[in-house]
Amino acid sequence: MNFTRWSARLPGTQRRAARDDHSAVPAARAEYAQDETGSGPPDAEPDGAAPGPGPAAPALENLSARDILGQLPALVALVHGPEHRVAYVNDAYAAAFGPRPSGFPAADVMPELTELSLLPLMDQVLRSGTPRTVKSRKVAAGSSYTVTCTPVSHDKDKGHEAGVLVYAVDVTDHAEAAERLRTSERRHRETAVTLQRSLLPQELEQPDDLRIAATYQPGGTDAAVGGDWYDVITLGAGRTALVIGDVMGRGVRAAAVMGQLRTAVRAYARLDLPPHEVLQLLDGLAAEIDASQIATCAYAVHDPNEGRLVYSSAGHLPILVRDEDGTVHRAEGPTGPPLGTGGWIHTSGTIALPPGSTAVLYTDGLVERRSEDIDEGVAALERALSGAKGAPQVVCDRLMRSLNITAEHDDDVAVLVVQHPARTGATAELFHNASLDLLGGIEAAPRARAFATGVLTSWRFPVELCDLGVLAAGELVANSLQHGTPPMRLGLRRTDRRLIIEVTDGDDHLPRRRRADPADEAGRGITIVATIATAWGSRRTPGGGKAVWCEFALPR
Repeated sequence: MNFTRWSARLPGTQRRAARDDHSAVPAARAEYAQDETGSGPPDAEPDGAAPGPGPAAPALENLSARDILGQLPALVALVHGPEHRVAYVNDAYAAAFGPRPSGFPAADVMPELTELSLLPLMDQVLRSGTPRTVKSRKVAAGSSYTVTCTPVSHDKDKGHEAGVLVYAVDVTDHAEAAERLRTSERRHRETAVTLQRSLLPQELEQPDDLRIAATYQPGGTDAAVGGDWYDVITLGAGRTALVIGDVMGRGVRAAAVMGQLRTAVRAYARLDLPPHEVLQLLDGLAAEIDASQIATCAYAVHDPNEGRLVYSSAGHLPILVRDEDGTVHRAEGPTGPPLGTGGWIHTSGTIALPPGSTAVLYTDGLVERRSEDIDEGVAALERALSGAKGAPQVVCDRLMRSLNITAEHDDDVAVLVVQHPARTGATAELFHNASLDLLGGIEAAPRARAFATGVLTSWRFPVELCDLGVLAAGELVANSLQHGTPPMRLGLRRTDRRLIIEVTDGDDHLPRRRRADPADEAGRGITIVATIATAWGSRRTPGGGKAVWCEFALPR
């Protein structure tokens, strides 16, 4: 077969006009012939003289296509006709896959084309006359190739069929390097995801008065793991802290910062401080941990006696609350700058959370999209929440589906759903409240003990628990009478799992447990309470004053 005819029809080539005898190309072996004495090429022209004519370049028609293609390091195959009958393979192709007989269909004698999925592509190239390239295709032997299929025109007058020139470059080294890089990135991502998940709560605390569920979805494989986190912290006396945050970073570093912030939040929460004071402390700590890492956070406290959330936000998205009738409210309270920026005094706001309502705390990955404003995403979440009913985990899943959060989402997503169930019937009988205002004086302690005895007896507690509850109530009231100031109030609360006794007064000095000497007449009340109760604690109240509480676990 005349390969010059094929090469002349390759795109981008054309025949040159025939040369006359004066421009004939000398034979390759005579271009640099030496003289008889064995000297080298003629000396260069003297300085300033015009250079003489150099050796003429060979014309394309005088070169053999077989020689050109045969010397290429790339793999070259030439096929013709709709069956892609083999016309030629060069030496590099034969060295890689073995010699291929001419005239047979490529599907029968060139299995490597099937392995590379090239036959359909060659059909397209033959029909469209447009070159196509596929990158890093792998054969069974393990080598990878980038292949370009170029159409070769046909000559109707001479009865020559159109063909396809297959040009393949071995990119095995590049493909293996890319695979190693992908493996490294995958391991790095898996490490970050593992660290992230290990730093999140392994099991959410379930307060008596709330039902809570959370979902964390790491970003897709093309997105590095971020620093989203959430937490639920029981504060005692039936109060619960809800936390959600987002470290503005990626990878292991962001996850590590997130873990430190979450640990700090739990520590500050144990101080039972107002939400804005917790964020104020966290703000300073965030700057010390890593000044280059900015984080947002929302911290809220639920008190079952008040039926509301008291919250503070450091650059975080607003909390949403859905009423029992489907109306959705957005927390419109003050929002400070993100943690770590410093120089800001955080404040607290409130939003109602009555029985039957549902609150949602979330990170920006749930509502932020590159193509739209984030307010549109929050509005879409409100619409999804208005129709989301069922258990907290069901609501989580519905919100994720409604906002099209999949495994390939481009950002981390954390969602915390909190429900304050409306209790009726037998369930409601397990939850009771009772309180007594104390005016002070010597009759306050006996009145408190009598009140506690009557209430605990009416709640049908065992005699032993009633006695312990009355003793604890008496000691807390006595401590308040001695060290506190009016107004004073005794509160009793029962849930399905515990009995809570709380005394409030107008003095903001918190009691502490201390060891009393045998000769001391005071200092034993808190020690007695701490000994007989399951847990005890104290906190300052927002309006000034303090609350001292203890709780007893109910027998199952």
